[in-house]
Amino acid sequence: MTDGGYTEPLLLTTPLELEKRLGNLDLCLIDVRPAEQFAQGHIPGAVHFDLFGLSLVDTSPAPLKAFMSMMQHLFEMRGVDLQREVVFYEENSGMRAARGLWFLEYFGHKNVRLLDGGIQAWRDAGKPVSTKPISPVPSQLHAQDRRELLATAEDVLKLLKKANSCIVDTRSDDEYLGRNIRAARGGAIPGAVHLEWVHNLDSKGKFKSAGELRRIYSDLEVTPDKEVITYCQGGYRGAHAYLALRLAGYPKVSNYLGSWREWGDRLDLPIETPKIL
Repeated sequence: MTDGGYTEPLLLTTPLELEKRLGNLDLCLIDVRPAEQFAQGHIPGAVHFDLFGLSLVDTSPAPLKAFMSMMQHLFEMRGVDLQREVVFYEENSGMRAARGLWFLEYFGHKNVRLLDGGIQAWRDAGKPVSTKPISPVPSQLHAQDRRELLATAEDVLKLLKKANSCIVDTRSDDEYLGRNIRAARGGAIPGAVHLEWVHNLDSKGKFKSAGELRRIYSDLEVTPDKEVITYCQGGYRGAHAYLALRLAGYPKVSNYLGSWREWGDRLDLPIETPKIL
């Protein structure tokens, strides 16, 4: 496991640990980078699944159910089930891999992790890469949905009225301030604190230590005793902050799947335009 003082260290793995597991039938290794990067070289035995762009813009019950059913099927096509260990990776400890981990945690998977530092850490450790294509064997993912890990627009609305809770906006400064408008409206969810997701990582693209993460978030009054919802544009960067907070010991964290694309498009939902950072 990684040495960062994490509350849940098994959510991450290292190149050395992963290398020992390569070739095991009970390991499902998933490369979530773009297809061209996967083709140029990947960790031996990895299957490809670029889940970027698979987003939901309406978290009301029927669309949410249909979307999560589709995601479950796509994971099954990569051989994911609840019995096999699953490791996600990309170029570094990025938002694609974090979102894959969040999806499987939502589906009730208890043995899923992210390769800290991604394939760059793998290469830096002198580990081999392959260009051999892998054909995954489909499986059945008998999901046991953990609804408490997923936030809908209605959940966010309710949280706005709750004491001892907070919303974390993980987008860029320009998105948060309404200068980069990526929905019908620009701005932010009222009362949200802002911390762009990249601040969760160190200079090598690995997660900062638990102590550093707790300090960064606590400085924004995002403390472990609070119920926290993270969001971005489509639930990717939000999933990254979800994982960072889990590593730092925050027990009540959920990811707003629809994020700003849904919130900004719904004219019935309140927004604010922050003036300063």
